[in-house]
Amino acid sequence: MATKIRLQRCGKKGKPYYHVVVADARAPRDGKFIERIGSYNPNTNPASIDIHFEKALDWMNKGAQPTDTCRAILSYKGVLYKKHLEGGVKKGALTAEQAEAKFTTWTAGKEGKIESKKDALTRTRDEAKKASLIAEAKKKEEMAATIVAKNTPPVEEVVEETPVAETTEEVKEETPVASVSEEKTEETPAAE
Repeated sequence: MATKIRLQRCGKKGKPYYHVVVADARAPRDGKFIERIGSYNPNTNPASIDIHFEKALDWMNKGAQPTDTCRAILSYKGVLYKKHLEGGVKKGALTAEQAEAKFTTWTAGKEGKIESKKDALTRTRDEAKKASLIAEAKKKEEMAATIVAKNTPPVEEVVEETPVAETTEEVKEETPVASVSEEKTEETPAAE
């Protein structure tokens, strides 16, 4: 029986979640499977991959063929590299200790890369959050300033009124108002 290591889709529409399974090559994608060996969640950043390493290596040694995506996942987790090193030990090119040392150094380097990516993502997320808070504070200050400007009554400028008052005084001095009112009062009793 030809076996394949492939993904079995789960999750809701737009949010896929996959089980990594060993299944008969003739079985449908989400159908019957032989064994579940892990899970893969592409919705997180970086993608969450949980593989049972020994089971996956055992199935690879038995001859199970991974699909392209599962090959990438198994390579990412080091299953293919471990199989390659075991093949070198069987051929006599390496000793078991050398193969184990190479695999541990590779694993340490891979974990370092993953951690640095996670740190970079958290730093950029924090910087974006700080920038949005600063922008929000600026916007809030602008809104407060516009509200204060809108609610305060307009201030009348005294400087502009002073020249107008001087010109009216000059006009009053030129026309004798008191003499005109005295004339009217004098005429009125005479008319009676």
